[in-house]
Amino acid sequence: MLPKETWSINKPAVKSDRGIVTAQHYIAAQAGASILEMGGNAIDAAIASAFSLGVVEPWMSGLGGCGYMLVYIAETRKTFAIDFGVNAPIRLDPAKFPLSGGYDSDLFAWPEVLENRNILGPTSVAVPGFVAGMAEAAKRFSSLPWIKLLAPAIHQAESGLCVDWYSSLKIASAASVLNQFPSSQSIYLPGGFVPMGAWAGPPPTIKLTGLTETLQQLANEGPSTFYSGRLAADLVDDFLSVGINIRADDLLRYRAQCTELSGFKYRDSKIFASPGLCAGPNLLRALELLESFSINSSSLLDAKVYIHYANSLKRAYAERLQDLGDTPESKMHTSTTHLNVIDQQGNVVAITQTLLSLFGSKLVLPKTGILMNNGIMWFDPRTNHPNSLGPKKQPLSNMCPAIVLENDGSKFAIGASGGRRITSAVVQLISFMIDFAMEPEIAMHQPRIDISSGQDICVDSRLEQHIIDQLGQQDNVVPAEHGVFPNLFACPGIARWDATTQQCTGASFIYSPLADSVAER
Repeated sequence: MLPKETWSINKPAVKSDRGIVTAQHYIAAQAGASILEMGGNAIDAAIASAFSLGVVEPWMSGLGGCGYMLVYIAETRKTFAIDFGVNAPIRLDPAKFPLSGGYDSDLFAWPEVLENRNILGPTSVAVPGFVAGMAEAAKRFSSLPWIKLLAPAIHQAESGLCVDWYSSLKIASAASVLNQFPSSQSIYLPGGFVPMGAWAGPPPTIKLTGLTETLQQLANEGPSTFYSGRLAADLVDDFLSVGINIRADDLLRYRAQCTELSGFKYRDSKIFASPGLCAGPNLLRALELLESFSINSSSLLDAKVYIHYANSLKRAYAERLQDLGDTPESKMHTSTTHLNVIDQQGNVVAITQTLLSLFGSKLVLPKTGILMNNGIMWFDPRTNHPNSLGPKKQPLSNMCPAIVLENDGSKFAIGASGGRRITSAVVQLISFMIDFAMEPEIAMHQPRIDISSGQDICVDSRLEQHIIDQLGQQDNVVPAEHGVFPNLFACPGIARWDATTQQCTGASFIYSPLADSVAER
């Protein structure tokens, strides 16, 4: 019998007459809101929140990671995508990743690589793009100095990481592999054990060795130091010391890419999603297929609609697998995070950022204190496939931030973490809000399905039984609890500005005890 959670969990949305920030950790959302309060715009707030997320949930993202950002500028009514995905190192040799039989033990069911070299440790690390992405956004759209945008993250890093029960759970789930690397063990497993608070005492705080100084150096010297300055030299020393195959020329050649978007019409709204090697094209294809299903203001969110969700998503995923080379299998322990910001001027930002697996490569750089990604895992280790391993290449990812402009002038930012489950969540939430006029809070509490396994339909067990039964007539249906851990339906967030009320609403992921929306005061 599957375990069952008997509590009832809900999370009210947050309203604001000014700006709002949603993030998967309340401290990061507070950091962004504080930037809005000092006169910063949505891009300033998003950058501050993004850096803060790397401190307060370091297993999810950070300086050693990557991501995608969407920016809507109200004054010009233009929308831009910033791609700061990882790149394979120049000296990566696919022959050093031989297949060993079986399937990998983490997110994707790729053929297994010898010693998990593409998943764990120094050989799994790709060139990080996070700092370049934030720098590109700051250069183009910020109104505050770079040093101010990093100040909240620096302050939090100085305070250390407060390990509440949820953080202890995250660390415990990766403890066996963190223990393999002394620099990681020394931070996250002090004394060799998962940090846990006493039953009646305060939670412990662990020191993020090296990270505070690295953030301070990055603030003082500017983002270029990460790729071509003194910090770059320190990074290369760190890479060499632990066997990571990234050198100065890898850092020097890295560029984040900024593209103006034309958008895609869905019903009477316009959808903007990142192009390229992410799930943005998959999102647009699924919505295109969904649009052929007639829905009007009197339609019910019934079994027919959920069946069409399933069919549209299955077809969009199948085309992705054929054309782009992703895999139809998805497992647990993604380390992605998402945030949204809307400011008083109507600028909108959505950022999805990641280390890929939980704790990425599981390897912390000894001197700079940066937890590194395991982006090599995104590549297909087989040869002669669209997404096969290769030097300098960018792999295919599942990140899918989106911005939606509604026909009445309202607008919202949306996205999620959760690997291949992201697209299923974002498609349904967009439909809930556009097709059924749901407010963000209602949409976030509405049960969803997920088809990312490529075989079964995973169904939130809170969905009405007659809908589950009708879905089961055409596919194998697997009911599942939508709970805190594990989470099988992605972890979304929404920030919306309503043209009628002139208010912002933030709705954050319900089943995380730390996710929150914070209003500008």
